[in-house]
Amino acid sequence: MKKWTLNSWKNYPVKHIPEYENKKELHMVLDKIRTFPPLVFAGETRTLKKQLADVVDGKAFLLQGGDCAESFAEFHPDNIRDTFKVILQMSLVMTYSASMPVVKLGRIAGQFSKPRSSPTEIKDGKELPSYLGDNINGIEFSEKLRKPDPKRLFKAYSQSASTLNLLRALSQGGFADLNKVHLWNLGFLKKSPEGKRFKELEDKIADALAFMDACGINSDFNRRLKTVNCFTSHEALLLPFEEAMTRIDSTTGKYHDTSAHFVWIGDRTRQPNGGHVEFCRGIENPIGIKCGPTLKSEDLVKLCNILNSKNEKGRITLISRFGHDNVEKFLPKLIRTIKKEGLNVVWSCDPMHGNTIKSASGFKTRPFNNVVKEVKRVFAVHKAEGSYAGGLHIEMTGKNVTECTGGAQKISEKDLSHRYHTHCDPRLNASQALELAFLISDEIKKNSQYSKNIIQAVS
Repeated sequence: MKKWTLNSWKNYPVKHIPEYENKKELHMVLDKIRTFPPLVFAGETRTLKKQLADVVDGKAFLLQGGDCAESFAEFHPDNIRDTFKVILQMSLVMTYSASMPVVKLGRIAGQFSKPRSSPTEIKDGKELPSYLGDNINGIEFSEKLRKPDPKRLFKAYSQSASTLNLLRALSQGGFADLNKVHLWNLGFLKKSPEGKRFKELEDKIADALAFMDACGINSDFNRRLKTVNCFTSHEALLLPFEEAMTRIDSTTGKYHDTSAHFVWIGDRTRQPNGGHVEFCRGIENPIGIKCGPTLKSEDLVKLCNILNSKNEKGRITLISRFGHDNVEKFLPKLIRTIKKEGLNVVWSCDPMHGNTIKSASGFKTRPFNNVVKEVKRVFAVHKAEGSYAGGLHIEMTGKNVTECTGGAQKISEKDLSHRYHTHCDPRLNASQALELAFLISDEIKKNSQYSKNIIQAVS
């Protein structure tokens, strides 16, 4: 491979990057962003990589969740807090079920850009550029707002910084204390079946904490009982911005993309000879690779070798996204290839993107039952192949939206218009996300026990 430089990605073909009319203004904005403080720090990124290495070894589980596409309009501290609450709740259910730590990774504080299936959109006979995310253009269907505007990157940076500031306060300032688990329940969840089940879990944890306190073990003396690590992630799609946010770590001399702890390469931009792969191979961040039905085994091996030439544990997370009907068709071959090559990866399941359909009323939605089916089938395939299913990657929100049909709330197609707020793809609401955690908790427990048996047999 040729020598990597910060801008060597420009020598490769790139997809899904907008064409800015005013190049001078774009360069001015990017030059200014290069002077801004990093959003995350290299030491935090290294901590995440170590935790992901534990997932590779079957000693932890990865939960990655958050917005499909963050928006300027929905930016509010309550929304950030409520999404964090759901991540905490889901993690607690999974930790309690599997008796193993859960790595918490938000799709947050930078998940703005979205690749689109078509570069243009037609309404009432008028054709305009597609909406590409609030950091690029506006969702409103107007010629002026649909033009890519580089100055939007300033607002995206500011919103990401504010979001991270609040997340750090919530995760380290006492809000995540297990003694305050009752504060994590969202108001509209309390009367739901999931809320009641979570209340039962709260009571069990309270009993355990009371016993530990009697033994002299409490949050006053054990920081782990009152703080959590919450990391951030987004798709590394808008490469000019990612380049501007990439800095040299003063302690190691290596490059880190400081826009997030973890970035992933999408299913549409994972070409081995493409600019997105070229950029990501030179940064030290953990990298995700979305694996859809069109991914060939030989290309997956190429990608892993390009992005992780030293086969480092925690560096690569493979995020499968096939749709519930296609898991058995595509996943086993990829697993066998990775095992045969001896590659160290985290296997995570994205049950959202392959299960998107259009309702009769014209709304994009995702049937909750199909989401659950895909997760369960992924676990079953990994068990059959002697592999460890180590993660879940979902699009969700702490808001009480009606975007995905089904679940205990019995959201129907006619309910979609009531609270359909997403700027792009449909998200699980808090009730559905917590329901999913409970429904797959037994699978995680079986999966983790199976992994422990494999590790014991090998050692």
